[in-house]
Amino acid sequence: MHELDSVVLIRDIEAYDLRHGDVGAIVHVYRDSLAFEVEFVTGEGETVAVITLSAEDIRPMGPSEILHVREFAPA
Repeated sequence: MHELDSVVLIRDIEAYDLRHGDVGAIVHVYRDSLAFEVEFVTGEGETVAVITLSAEDIRPMGPSEILHVREFAPA
């Protein structure tokens, strides 16, 4: 995975109200690609979270996948 790639969250992160399946963008790749800084935004482009995640927390978005929308209501 590389900077600016779209990625899919594969677990919930309650502290940020992020859910399995949410889509983010890699904004920084740490050394050896063991960790990534990922930004999650609303449909209007407002940043919800920029968090450090491991390769085990995210996966690349597949070319045949379709996006899904959900209401974001932070805790």
